Amino acid sequence: MTATAQTSFNPGKGVGQPVGVAVLGMGTVGTEVIRLMQEYSDEFAARIGGPLELKGVSVSDLEKPRPGVDRELLTDDAMSLVQRDDVDIVVEVIGGIDFPRRVVLAALKAGKSVVTANKALVAAHADELAAAADEAGVDLYFEAAVAAAIPVVGMLRRSLAGDQIQRISGIVNGTTNFILDAMESTGATYEDALAEATRLGYAEADPTADVEGHDAASKAAILASLGFHTRVTFGDVYCEGITKITAADIEAARKAGYTIKLLAICEKIEVDGETKVNARVHPTLIPSEHPLASVKESYNAIYVDAEAAGSLMFYGNGAGGAPTASAVLGDLVGAARNKVHGGRAPGENTYANLPIADFGEAITRYHIDMTVVDRAGVLAELAQKFADAGISLRTLRQEEGERHNYARLVVVTHSAREADLQKMVEELEALDDVQRIDSVIRLDS
Repeated sequence: MTATAQTSFNPGKGVGQPVGVAVLGMGTVGTEVIRLMQEYSDEFAARIGGPLELKGVSVSDLEKPRPGVDRELLTDDAMSLVQRDDVDIVVEVIGGIDFPRRVVLAALKAGKSVVTANKALVAAHADELAAAADEAGVDLYFEAAVAAAIPVVGMLRRSLAGDQIQRISGIVNGTTNFILDAMESTGATYEDALAEATRLGYAEADPTADVEGHDAASKAAILASLGFHTRVTFGDVYCEGITKITAADIEAARKAGYTIKLLAICEKIEVDGETKVNARVHPTLIPSEHPLASVKESYNAIYVDAEAAGSLMFYGNGAGGAPTASAVLGDLVGAARNKVHGGRAPGENTYANLPIADFGEAITRYHIDMTVVDRAGVLAELAQKFADAGISLRTLRQEEGERHNYARLVVVTHSAREADLQKMVEELEALDDVQRIDSVIRLDS
């Protein structure tokens, strides 16, 4: 979305006037949002300048018990609800993409401000939604779409609006962080750690979106778009999950002074003199002394490198009903204040419109663990292969293998183009002296 002309200034409803709210979805987050709206209604009214009034709640099953909500407020017709004249703000906490897109667009076009926690929706259709919000002169808030209660969206939109962001990296998925932390702290296998995460409710019955990195990739797209003023979508983000990480990888990392985290990395890179944006999600070795290495269990953290502000880290609960509801309500208060007093919050602006870099153009480093034939000269020959490819090595370590006549070789490269490193691995796999590549994990460069 490029900067566009906005509709005429909204003078506001006036102090003391009520703000009508419709909530779409009454799962864990929606239920908590409604509860807190009711419990702290007086405080919210004081902060906003007028009371919040719940006008309706859209649910998929009208027969299901909904404690704490007047049944007259329930409806299964979300589309009609968001277009009602007494609704000023729509809170969308349904999840998914197709139906939420239709209903959110309808709300925006009807002049309703929207608060959403839906990262998949924002990552896929932020440009369309932002354009609709601009056309109608209303707000589109989505703080809860990235790392729940951690106020990273507001930080990028407002607090660092006067700075130049160079890089954003972070742990933005609590399920995968819990699994990797359990593997490191207990020596558990990936399968056992996933089972424990499922038992405790950190992982869904189908954990694919988390463990394959899709959830983190949606958040990376949002962070890159905000940080670099460039439209980045889910499809622009390279995505690799944690399903291939083994207990042996975790132990090898620990011995070398590293820990493995699933990182979302967004950065500006120079490619042949041109500045491009690269966004990626993959397991990453980070030094044990790095602040992100200390992020345990299901917590999230975002690390930002800015030209003037320097390095900043934001840490906290990145998921769960209460933390997510906190972010939703923060947005709701902001949107409601604008409805009462007039004006709009700062929106997205993709004026920079930087090109998206191919993942192969990114500069990365590799940690390669392989099993090789144990014979004189193999080490030197493999080192020469890297040299011939123009890839310098930081360390090359040979250890005794699990089987007779085979050795374990661990290679850590210096920074190089991702495409060159990928090609090097393919060439290693084709060598007779390399029995197998046991793992390839990138290092945070």
